[in-house]
Amino acid sequence: MIKKLKSTLNAFLYTKETGEISQNSITSISTFLIIGIGIYFFSVFHNDFEQFNAKRLSTTLGLTFAIMALSVMVYKALLFIYMLYNFFKYKPIASVTDEELPTCTVIVPAYNEGKQVWDTLMSLEKSNYPKNKLQLLAIDDGSLDDTWNWILDAKHKLGDRLEVFKQPENKGKRHALYRGFNIGTGEIFVTVDSDSIVNSDTIRHLVSPFVKHKNCGAVAGNIRVLNKKAILPKMLDVSFVLSFEFVRSAESNLNSVLCTPGALAAYRSTAVHKCLPEWINQKFMGQPSDIGEDRAMTNMILKQGKHVLFQKNAVAYTNVPEEYPGLYKMFIRWGRSNVRENLEMAKYVFTNFRKGSKFGTRLLFISQFSKIIMSFPLLVFMLFFVLVHPLLFLGSTLVTILVFSTFSVLFFAHRYKSLEAFWAYSYSILYTFGLFWITPYAIATASRRGWLTRGLPEKK
Repeated sequence: MIKKLKSTLNAFLYTKETGEISQNSITSISTFLIIGIGIYFFSVFHNDFEQFNAKRLSTTLGLTFAIMALSVMVYKALLFIYMLYNFFKYKPIASVTDEELPTCTVIVPAYNEGKQVWDTLMSLEKSNYPKNKLQLLAIDDGSLDDTWNWILDAKHKLGDRLEVFKQPENKGKRHALYRGFNIGTGEIFVTVDSDSIVNSDTIRHLVSPFVKHKNCGAVAGNIRVLNKKAILPKMLDVSFVLSFEFVRSAESNLNSVLCTPGALAAYRSTAVHKCLPEWINQKFMGQPSDIGEDRAMTNMILKQGKHVLFQKNAVAYTNVPEEYPGLYKMFIRWGRSNVRENLEMAKYVFTNFRKGSKFGTRLLFISQFSKIIMSFPLLVFMLFFVLVHPLLFLGSTLVTILVFSTFSVLFFAHRYKSLEAFWAYSYSILYTFGLFWITPYAIATASRRGWLTRGLPEKK
């Protein structure tokens, strides 16, 4: 046991090829050094914290903010307990038999993906799914690189197993999917990003809930990171595990997964066609919506009264940004989509939009919406705190990160028995100090269009 732990630790700390201390270890050591400094500052200045709070509470504005912040904090704590309860109740649905599986259309929209789309299509072709029930579509959205050539190469290898289409010009992922939804003949539509790889049993696991639950309108897949060599992808992989295997598991037990990921999702075709005209013509503040097509589709299917579930056993591995600019652009896109769809959800979530309990769905919505409401007040408070007592701010923030990120660490470590769990601490520090501005910026620029990360990949 000790020998195995030592071997794992050495693999984590040292580069295999050179035996030198790896970038992993430098980042990890830096992370714990920063947290250690934070603990020291908090221990030295914690008495000032009471004085700081007393001064703030003596003003009307400070008291109002404190009450709002405390209310949100209490709500979040109670919601966490509720989510924990639902997580333990969640169980993925086992695969049904070949005879029970419905016909399925898999749609792969691609834009400037190069060879990666070929890898995606090959992984889908290896799916353990009845061949006569699986329709595979690849749609090039007017790529500017050699993506179309790789799709044609896949077509040459797969023959009639693959149908290929090329958009005359780049119109965006939503329009590429729209074409697939209109061409597809399956009872279930599955969407897979062109930079994702699936396991052989992924599709059948993803589709099985539609057989077991007649009111199931959509299913979210379980997303892991494919390109885990760089530091940022390692951090994101740990973050994804918490986001999907904890949060979406709990949401699934409430029949209310709020977002089916573009990397891997499934939809009942009748539910898609019911909202397809609204979805393709969706606008926000007079501008056509060219982002957040996955969250929008999920929202519209929830609005129909359908259940949206999560399948932990349906796994896809996807590429994520390896550098900061790509990361913040991805988060801005997600943030703008969240603002738009939370406003849309507000229109129906407190109505009688479906049979059965809607309590959990409403709690999830309130949690999401509170992030928007409190975003600017928290930003102002943070900047004020930094100006008034920077060392106390640093200490209290890092101690908070240590406390709250430990759940992510324990969750990942228990699930995968890996030291990579400690990346949760590094990710939390990065998010807190490097991405804190994303939500306020996304709110302020919610009407802006643009994918932000769909350009040609840089040559290295």
